[in-house]
Amino acid sequence: MSSDHSRYFDSAPRWFGRRLEELDERVRRALAHASERRAISGDPSRCAVPSSFGERLADRVAQLGGSWTFILLFTLLLVVWAGVNTWLLRSGAFDPYPYVFLNLLLSMIAALQAPVIMMSQNRQAAKDREMAAYDYEVNVKAEIEIMALHDKLDALRGDQLRELLARQQAQLDLLTGLVAKLSVPAGDTTPR
Repeated sequence: MSSDHSRYFDSAPRWFGRRLEELDERVRRALAHASERRAISGDPSRCAVPSSFGERLADRVAQLGGSWTFILLFTLLLVVWAGVNTWLLRSGAFDPYPYVFLNLLLSMIAALQAPVIMMSQNRQAAKDREMAAYDYEVNVKAEIEIMALHDKLDALRGDQLRELLARQQAQLDLLTGLVAKLSVPAGDTTPR
């Protein structure tokens, strides 16, 4: 294990306030990525789970059902239905006003469309949860890298302060020696 690798894992209790074994799997994985200098970030669709035909169909129905194209086409269908059954076929209309058959069809479509849209929303929620977990892991790794940089800067600053204090001590020793040489009494000729 490299010194960087162990440094990250040794610093984990200080950074997170818990022992390494108590940390979440995602945090441990982020620590491992940081210690090995590997990126977590990548293509977010990498965690996409293959979907079945029914799930893809639910997604397409939800996509179409929530579009202006659907609203405009359905409005056109309703106007044509009302126009045909009110004006064109006045006496021989297959669904005269108040359009009971149309209401039945609309109710059946709504009864089928609602669960299909909910299936699609559930799939989207699952994708969103996966993306949130992925984002969390990336954020934790970024925090780990920042904390490691702080540690490195603190160590550098400590080294610089120690070096500065050592230089100051050497200068003080030189000055003390000079002062001692200069403060020899006038009658004393013996060198010190």
